[in-house]
Amino acid sequence: MEPRVTASTAPAPLPLIYPGSRLRLRTLIFIRWIAVLGQVVAVVAVQAGLDFDVPLVPVAATIGALALLNLVTALRHRGAIWLRDSAARVYLACDLLQLLVLLGLTGGLQNPFSVLILAPVVVSAATLSRRSTVLLAVLAVAGIAALAVLRLPLPWGGAGLEVPQLYVAGILVSLILAVVFIAAYVSSLALEARRMADALGATQLALAREQRLSALGGLAAAAAHELGSPLATIAVVARELEHELPETLPPEHPLREDTALLRSEAERCRRILAELANRPDEDEDTPYHRLPLSALVEAAAQPHAHPGIALRLQFEGPQEAQPSVPRLPELLHGLGTLLQNALQFAHSEVTVEIGWDDVQARLTICDDGPGFDEAVLGELGEPYVSTGSRGRRSAAIADGSAKAGQSPRRDHGRDTQSDAHMGLGVFIARNLLAHVGASVSFGNRAAGGAKVVIHLPLAHLRIRSEDT
Repeated sequence: MEPRVTASTAPAPLPLIYPGSRLRLRTLIFIRWIAVLGQVVAVVAVQAGLDFDVPLVPVAATIGALALLNLVTALRHRGAIWLRDSAARVYLACDLLQLLVLLGLTGGLQNPFSVLILAPVVVSAATLSRRSTVLLAVLAVAGIAALAVLRLPLPWGGAGLEVPQLYVAGILVSLILAVVFIAAYVSSLALEARRMADALGATQLALAREQRLSALGGLAAAAAHELGSPLATIAVVARELEHELPETLPPEHPLREDTALLRSEAERCRRILAELANRPDEDEDTPYHRLPLSALVEAAAQPHAHPGIALRLQFEGPQEAQPSVPRLPELLHGLGTLLQNALQFAHSEVTVEIGWDDVQARLTICDDGPGFDEAVLGELGEPYVSTGSRGRRSAAIADGSAKAGQSPRRDHGRDTQSDAHMGLGVFIARNLLAHVGASVSFGNRAAGGAKVVIHLPLAHLRIRSEDT
């Protein structure tokens, strides 16, 4: 059967805003038209108003080339397109070259408009990467040096004015220093502003996730209250069905297996709801509030053990030297969800590699199952991500539910689980672990199977333990 593609995994249209974009093409086109208009007005005023002898043909060709390039760009790219860093660098380099040619035709550095060489460099420093700014600054410096030598004379009227070479050299040095200083200064300020904007965006995103997680906590409490009575009824009915089965049925008969599974799953749901209702700080004063890493892993995996699936622990150092961590509910539930996912989809074993140093502990959960779906691997940890594909795990599978054909019960030729999942398991686990300062990354092993790496900052865990 072909994998079913849902709306959450269908190929999305290419975004108009590329990562790292700071310059919109429409703005650049508008500024270019202003530059073309200004250049035309300046040439007409100098030629007609001041009676200067401007080389009209090459100057008009240079201005016309910029206008033609701008027209072609405007016709090819319609809409609010944000330029990639490399594309914006090319556009600004073309503008700078056109200006250098125009200045070379009208006096070079003696032209009072030579200060406009700074404009493309300033725009790059404010909107593009530091690499682009450096390249444009090098081009501007090279162009300034060339204008000091390769230029036509300034089209003065009458006898004209001979500008001393020392003055020209001063203009050369001042423009080069201005390019270097402004590029470095504006680029540093823009970089700090971008960092602050990124930090603000990350803070807003974290706040939004916290709000969603708090909402999920309220839903969990409501579910624990509302589902108690229906689960009790299901358990009673399952027990009565089990007693009413004919005694002649053998123990391995599918009906006996189904009723036993129904009763055990109902009891499991009741235990989960009881855990949700328990106070999380009941055991903080017990001797088992702090556990070695290996004991914490075993405690988190114990409720999700699968028959025939072995859990193996490997240590990167002496087992006796492993650090102890507090038995925080966020840590237990988040780690338990990830271990449940691994145990549920492993073929024969799950390996947890435990490593540590003075700063952090590292837990690497590996299984020999089908691994994560590459199509959603980069989106794991976000809610409502589901592929619905069989034989591969997706973000939705981490919520503790297996897909059809992978359930521990016999399905007797029918699907026992739905392909529609909300994908909240990894999202909740990742946010719970983030509460204790941990970070989670997902991937697949080269030999096959999934790989989840958890980094636990020991200092942050000690502070959390003292606060509780």
